[in-house]
Amino acid sequence: MSLSLPSRVADSRRQMADVVCVGETMAVLSPPDGRPLAEQSTLRMAIGGAESNVACGLAGLGHRAAWLSRLGDDPFARRILAELTARGVDVTAVETDPDRPTGVYFKDPGPDRTRTHYYRGGSAATLMGPDLVRLPALRDARIVHLSGVAAALSDSCARLLEAVLVHRAAGRSAGGPAVSFDVNHRPALWRGGTPDAARNLLSLARAADIVFVGRDEAEALWGTARPDDIADLLEPAPVVVVKDAEHGATSYAGGTRTFVPALPTKVVEPVGAGDAFAAGYLAGVLEHRDARARLRLGHLAASAALRTRDDVPVMPPRTETDHHLALDDTAWAATTPR
Repeated sequence: MSLSLPSRVADSRRQMADVVCVGETMAVLSPPDGRPLAEQSTLRMAIGGAESNVACGLAGLGHRAAWLSRLGDDPFARRILAELTARGVDVTAVETDPDRPTGVYFKDPGPDRTRTHYYRGGSAATLMGPDLVRLPALRDARIVHLSGVAAALSDSCARLLEAVLVHRAAGRSAGGPAVSFDVNHRPALWRGGTPDAARNLLSLARAADIVFVGRDEAEALWGTARPDDIADLLEPAPVVVVKDAEHGATSYAGGTRTFVPALPTKVVEPVGAGDAFAAGYLAGVLEHRDARARLRLGHLAASAALRTRDDVPVMPPRTETDHHLALDDTAWAATTPR
């Protein structure tokens, strides 16, 4: 593969995370039984955020992961910090804002899909800005993971992503962390609509070292539907991964195209599956696995997310993932995850 990672940090900083994920996490309120929100008298609370979902997935697969953000000084923040810590994610660099709240969102299950209702305007996380780039947690990671969700939260958040991606000092050859970027287009968050999202997300994606993008969102944003054309559009990103829902995923790196079909999975809820896929793929990168194994790890993690209503699934044990990674292509295609 054409992507190289920095070595692990020196002994004096042994506890620094391999991957630092930056973005907003919210309290999630959802029906306990899958019926629509309007029919409920009680709700269950969990946590959810694209970037912290990835951190949890990586920790569940045995890697050192940290989450960096800002939270309010409220019970929702304490729940988020406690749950991420329990899942093995380092939250020591998270800032507390005494004046702004932690964001909240609600899940509303329906017959066709689950809708989400966000209450995150003016949240503590919207004040994240480019000053975070100076933090040791970001400088010393092997991979920094970002998503297009954060780019849409506020002008200062957009400047943060530009600082990490577009304005990286000395470019990719400087020896700093590799930067992973999930396009993660959320139309409701972009004040300027699709044209604004398309322009900004394209600029950020092209500046990343690893890009994750759904084939459907690439078509909606840029009118580009074929995976090969999407990879061409996102040049010069060294690694591009195009996800195509239940069909599979294709990676492009160093002139090599690799496709791995998705696993047949009974879908309980799709929320969080893309984040889980990114976690699995990045675990494969950290483990220096080949392109096929990286995609397989992504599919195994995504399948775990699809089988639960939680944004953050329990990752499959490594004995299980190692078994699946060793299968030949015919046996892989016939696998049904438990």
